Amino acid sequence: MIPLETLRELYEFNYWARDRQFQSCAALMPEQFLRPMGNSYSSVGDTLAHLLGVEWLWLERWLGRSPARKDLEAFAPKKYPTLESIRDAWGPVEKGVCDFLRACSEGRLSQPLSYTNFQGEVWTYPLWRILFHVLNHQTYHRGQIATLLRQLGATPLQTDYLVAIDMQILK
Repeated sequence: MIPLETLRELYEFNYWARDRQFQSCAALMPEQFLRPMGNSYSSVGDTLAHLLGVEWLWLERWLGRSPARKDLEAFAPKKYPTLESIRDAWGPVEKGVCDFLRACSEGRLSQPLSYTNFQGEVWTYPLWRILFHVLNHQTYHRGQIATLLRQLGATPLQTDYLVAIDMQILK
């Protein structure tokens, strides 16, 4: 099991890396931000909207709710046509995640968390595995965004964990 303090640090890193990626995305023209690029989520903007929506979805599940697919429509990419709109919408979600992690106990991490997915199936995992899954998911798509930025002629800032350590971002 991953200790709670390690998970908290990894989430702190996750938000630092996201903010660095936001800085990189700010160099894009509006058309570039929304340009279809043939990725799993078509554009940079679509991929960021996906990350935002999925983080909200998992937060809801951690809080004991299992939103339906229609609830995720609030995070449809068309609702976030600019980097600023995504950044603004992410604030409350980030606060919710940070509040959840602050209130979480070491003992809670090993307890099972059940949720119902969009197909109506019930899945159960220890909470720590789900928390780690979300971090891994965010990292995966940040890599996609870095590739899209390069294809659009932008230079992504480094978001490696050890870079955050060297910059003394993490305690």
